[in-house]
Amino acid sequence: MDLGLKGKKAIVCAASKGLGKGCAMALASEGVDLVINARTKETLDATAEEIRAATGAKVTAIACDITTPEGRAEVLDAAGPVDILINNAGGPPPGNFRDWTVEDWQKALNANMLTAIELIRLTVDGMIERKFGRVVNITSGAVKAPIPILGLSNGARTGLTGFCAGIARETVRHNVTINGLLPGPFDTDRLRGNMKLQADRAGVPYEAFAKQQAEKNPAGRFGTADEFGAACAFLCSVHAGFITGQNLLMDGGAFPGTL
Repeated sequence: MDLGLKGKKAIVCAASKGLGKGCAMALASEGVDLVINARTKETLDATAEEIRAATGAKVTAIACDITTPEGRAEVLDAAGPVDILINNAGGPPPGNFRDWTVEDWQKALNANMLTAIELIRLTVDGMIERKFGRVVNITSGAVKAPIPILGLSNGARTGLTGFCAGIARETVRHNVTINGLLPGPFDTDRLRGNMKLQADRAGVPYEAFAKQQAEKNPAGRFGTADEFGAACAFLCSVHAGFITGQNLLMDGGAFPGTL
């Protein structure tokens, strides 16, 4: 299927690895010009070169802190008029809510809620004017099924989801959609890091623990960045203009509910 994205311009945040990289690669494969962002220049530049080599797409890499006004300005200046915005950020660390200070909450909200809202604010009117826009917020399966030790993430990402549920109904009239992708267990550095901590605490080998966790999922495995990116690319496509304000849970069937 031709997604109708050739020549569109996209910003993909936190794109140097993991799910952000998967989304960037999928969009580039559809002929989208990319501005990708992450904090670590070496890793980001390597990813940009990998995407160029694999797809032939135009990729501009901007290494900066997107959670700051200066970082956002740098990315937006490099991108120019934006057709697609992929909001993504690493999640806050796990822990016990009794240990979290107001400063911890402010940091989590800035990274996982307010930065995305600000990027939407700075790009959505241009999308409306050009009668095409796609915003995809990469949040977490914890929005659907909160995880106690991920309270900072639960709160911030659910806040972003609630905000977007309102404005998504306003922008869709102009062919500008806003949706969420909610990843469950995907084979990323973050998942592997969390499992390593859990395995160490349980006193079991990491490989055995990881295999056990994968087998617990109804799919019998973890998700891949490539399949996540493919779902993201479809939500950005010309065929998805009637989908807005939705949150697609990608967890291999782990969530047991009907809706």
